Amino acid sequence: MRLITVDKITPGIKLGKTIYNEKGKVLLAAGTELSEGLIRRLKKYNIFTIYIEDELSEGIEIVEAIPEELRLEAVNLITEGLHTIADLATSKVKGMMKSERTIRSFQKIFKDILHCLSDNRTALNLLATTKIHENYLYMHSVNVTIYSCQLAIANGLPLKNIEEIGIGAMLHDLGKVYVSPEILNKPGSLTQSEFEHMKTHCSLGFEVLRKLHEIPLPVAHCAFQHHERIDGTGYPRNLKGNEIHKYAKIISVADVFDAVTSHRVYRPPILPHKALELLYAGSGTQFDVRQVELFRDCIAIYPQGLTVKLNDGRTGIVSSYNFHSVGRPVVRIIQDEQNQVVVPYEIDLCKPGHLHLDIVEADALL
Repeated sequence: MRLITVDKITPGIKLGKTIYNEKGKVLLAAGTELSEGLIRRLKKYNIFTIYIEDELSEGIEIVEAIPEELRLEAVNLITEGLHTIADLATSKVKGMMKSERTIRSFQKIFKDILHCLSDNRTALNLLATTKIHENYLYMHSVNVTIYSCQLAIANGLPLKNIEEIGIGAMLHDLGKVYVSPEILNKPGSLTQSEFEHMKTHCSLGFEVLRKLHEIPLPVAHCAFQHHERIDGTGYPRNLKGNEIHKYAKIISVADVFDAVTSHRVYRPPILPHKALELLYAGSGTQFDVRQVELFRDCIAIYPQGLTVKLNDGRTGIVSSYNFHSVGRPVVRIIQDEQNQVVVPYEIDLCKPGHLHLDIVEADALL
């Protein structure tokens, strides 16, 4: 099985994984042979990548740590829940009761995510699910929750702390509900005044969450501090080093990684190994060194099934990853330097004879 862009699909290709709509309903079932009409339907739904079954990728299995139905359920819960909490976090009894039910729903969905990640014995595959949700804020919140949970597990933290980090990650961008959509979705650079308005989302989210008695204060500080940086260059309070809560240090790494690897209206995404390099460049100054190192080891940035191009022009499929060097996986070569199909063979980018090779393109990520 492998992941390819919809633009490269030809009629007759067999769908490798079931595709769901935003409500969790089956859009197309695995095993469906794609016709021109179905390909047009995929594009209509703004589905850009799919998993397919073919001979070239035979034997490559996709490890899905989080079932797609659960991820979509989490996206829909966050979509509704952020607005519910923002609107009803008041002293009114009716509002308090509704916000309590919403928090309980967040806790339940996170426990389901945690259960899946606790059972996962491999690095987290960040591409196992086809992304069809168009609203960046809510999909980003789910992704940051999954990454933060995996990172909290890697830290060896007690269950209580992991659960608080998970809820904190789900709600870390709550304050953006109050930010103008024109600013959130602006295709160009923000003006200074617009950026100052954007930065208020940290304080706004904190002020709402700290007033909810069912939310522990450290969870509220996830919203308050996730843009703080170790060297004091972050916001809103320019906190330094140990002044920043450990939860926020964990979430900030997950937040930045997902932000820069996601497509935004104002810029294209960057490749995962470049995002990891960005985190390393800020390690010790912007980000906690330990958290960056743990993140590197628990995320499969180039997971099985991803089609990649190497700097020598060859095209291949990631067949397995190396835990000690997640940016240099084993690749099954399927096309030569002239884009001619070849009998598949595998190369390990960690082996001495292949250290000059690098992944330079992975169109399913961009």
